[in-house]
Amino acid sequence: MTVTHEPAAPVIEFRQVGLTYPGPPPVAALRSCDLTVRRGEFLTVVGPSGSGKSTFLNIVGLLDTPTGGRYLLDGLDTSDLKDAERTALRGRRIGFVFQSFHLLPHRSAQENVELALVHSGVRRRTRRTHAREALQRVSLGHRATAPPTRLSGGERQRVAIARALVSHPALLLCDEPTGNLDTANAASVLTLLTELHTDGMTVLVITHDAEVARRGSRTVAIRDGVLHEQPAEAGAGGPEAP
Repeated sequence: MTVTHEPAAPVIEFRQVGLTYPGPPPVAALRSCDLTVRRGEFLTVVGPSGSGKSTFLNIVGLLDTPTGGRYLLDGLDTSDLKDAERTALRGRRIGFVFQSFHLLPHRSAQENVELALVHSGVRRRTRRTHAREALQRVSLGHRATAPPTRLSGGERQRVAIARALVSHPALLLCDEPTGNLDTANAASVLTLLTELHTDGMTVLVITHDAEVARRGSRTVAIRDGVLHEQPAEAGAGGPEAP
C-alpha cells in the first residue's frame, strides 16, 4: 500500500510581491517576487548589501506593505489589512530575533520574555508560566532570574529567542542572529535554531554568513531586488560573488 503525504501548509506565500519606494526617481527595492515557505521549513536568505534583504525582511515581518502583489501569512491575505490589524497579526504569528538582543538591562531574563505578552491580554501569572517554559525550551531555565548584564552574548540571544517563541508564532524570523556573537556562541545559537526546526518550527534567517546559510534546508539569494532559489549543492557563498 502506497502512502502519500500532503505537502505542509504554506506559512509564507509571495504572489508577485514587489515594493517600489516613491521618487524622484522611484526605487524598486523588491521586484515581483514569488515565494512559498511551508510549515516546518528552515529557509536562509542571503545577498550582498543593498540587494533587497532588508526590504524582504520588512515585508515578511509586516513592517512594510508591498506596493504590488499579495502576501499571505499562514493563509491570511495581508494585502488589505489596516495598520492595527497588521500589528496584531505580527504579534500573534511572527517571532522576531535580531542581531542586537534588545533586552532591558534592569529586568531579569524571565521578565524580558514576559514583556512579549504584556499587550496580549494574558494574565500575569500565566505570562510567568509561559516565560519559564520558553526559557526551558532554549535551555536557560536555570538563568531565569539573571539580568542580561550577567549573561554571555549567547545566553542573551537565547533569551531573545525565548521571547520570540513565547507567543507560539507560526514563523521565527531572524535577522543576522549570530552577527554580534563569537564563534562558540554563534555555533550554540545555530544549534538551537536547528533544534527548533527539527521540532517543527518554521525558521527564516536573513544572513550574510555562509556558515549560517548552510544550516538551512533551503537557501534563497536576493540580487537587485529579485529572489533566486539556490541549488542545494551551490553553497551559501554564491550570492556574494560578483
